[in-house]
Amino acid sequence: MNDQIVYEEDIIDPNAKNLSDYDMMDAFNDLSFTEKWKKVSEGLKQPVDSGDYKWATLQRKRLLAPVAAVVVPIVLILVVGFLAAIQPPPRPSIPTTIMEPEPVEELDIIEEIIPPPEPPEPDVFDPDIVSDVPYAGSDPTATPGPIADFSPQPTPFDAVAIIKSTVIMRGIYGARETGARGAAIAGNGGGRETEASVLRALRWLKKNQNSEGSWPTTKPAMTALALLTFLAHGETPSSEEFGFTVEQALKFLLDSQDASGRFAGRDANDYSHPIVAYALSEAYGMTQVPDIKYAAEKAIDVIIKGQHPNGGWDYKCGQTARDDTSYMGWCAQALKAAKAAGLDNVGLDEACKKSIKGFQKNYAGNYDGGGFGYTGGDAGGGLSPVGTLCMQLHGAGAADEVTGSVKSYDALPKWQTYDMDNPAPGAQGLYYWYYLTQVKFHVGGETWNKWNVLFSPELVKKQHVIQKEQSGYRDHTGQPRSIGFWDQYKGHGANEGPVFATCLATLQLEVYYRYLPTFKIEDAAPVAAGPGVGANNNDVKINISI
Repeated sequence: MNDQIVYEEDIIDPNAKNLSDYDMMDAFNDLSFTEKWKKVSEGLKQPVDSGDYKWATLQRKRLLAPVAAVVVPIVLILVVGFLAAIQPPPRPSIPTTIMEPEPVEELDIIEEIIPPPEPPEPDVFDPDIVSDVPYAGSDPTATPGPIADFSPQPTPFDAVAIIKSTVIMRGIYGARETGARGAAIAGNGGGRETEASVLRALRWLKKNQNSEGSWPTTKPAMTALALLTFLAHGETPSSEEFGFTVEQALKFLLDSQDASGRFAGRDANDYSHPIVAYALSEAYGMTQVPDIKYAAEKAIDVIIKGQHPNGGWDYKCGQTARDDTSYMGWCAQALKAAKAAGLDNVGLDEACKKSIKGFQKNYAGNYDGGGFGYTGGDAGGGLSPVGTLCMQLHGAGAADEVTGSVKSYDALPKWQTYDMDNPAPGAQGLYYWYYLTQVKFHVGGETWNKWNVLFSPELVKKQHVIQKEQSGYRDHTGQPRSIGFWDQYKGHGANEGPVFATCLATLQLEVYYRYLPTFKIEDAAPVAAGPGVGANNNDVKINISI
């Protein structure tokens, strides 16, 4: 018997059906990691339904499990470390102070506001009804005052209810309001006849206004003068009867102004400019419309820049050595209106003060009958009221030139047709009266009373009245009304027709309420005398006025 060595691993169980039934795990575990992946790879290449493929799939999972157990935590650690390295920017530190709340006062209970009662109707009258009561002004011995059946009284509501303008007029314009106007007429010596003449004149001017808002023929000057008559009566673009007339006049003047501040259609000597500047300044003071302010300031700038170093002006606001009292009068009135309206022109205050010295330069006399001349001192005083009024308006009402000039014209000038080319000796036209009436009014007292009983009856009597049956004029309610005008001039001033005379006469009859008298503001302080009087002409004292 031959001895043969038989190894255990060579023994095959005869009952085994195939090789897979043998325990292969021990043999697989003895392989290296690379050999294991090789066997798994070979098994994965077998058909998917074979045992070798399923075995290889199982072993792949077993092989990957420890790898995942190591790799995944490492990856997570790396991610966490990366995220930790990224830090957001630090938030800004804002200092904070904790405040104790303040105690809130307990509010009073607001009671229901009860609206004021409706204001009473203002005292109105029909100017077409002729009163049979004699006019107080027609008797030189009578005390100036209202007609017996004309009793204008102020109402306590006129400032808030009766006036229809969006701007309530105060101060210098306050007496122009309805109600206040009636009281001013009564208190200053006017009456039914004076106001009836004013209304007829305003209606005549309205009827004769050109379609574009002007009046002929030197349109800027005549339109500005006409506008001043309506403004003096308290009329604004919101007025019922005359609102559209005022609005059209303002539009015409604004459209006529060029970039230099001057106005198209002006006269040869450009009297138009200061007259228009005067009207626009006053219009702004009563309406507070910004466009009007802008135009007025441009116009006033021309006057300020055109003033001579000595305070005077010449034609066209030109820089010459000539000081024309007549032209200066309109410039000074324009400056006063600008100041009263609150315009913001640079140099306005200084120009007003300098104007006083300009008029003083054109004064001569011994203060018992002196006066202002045309381009220099003239004791005859042909233009005395011009210089006198302007010094009053600018706070020099107590100056010797003013008091001396006032003494020289107590009598009423003779009314006659005024030939501007060849005036009769002693004749004075409405241009002279326009200034003189205002001078007397600002002096006040007996000086005004004596003048009032002379000039106003004369103006009322000289008005050409067109009765309502022939006038063709209807007011805002559709009622026919009388109209009236004045016509005095001939010669080179007659080309303006009756518009010029009507404006000058109307402004005089509105003097009762147009401005507050300067003497009622503050007693006038003395002003240094003018040239030739031994005064220090570099020292002008100004009293506060309107």
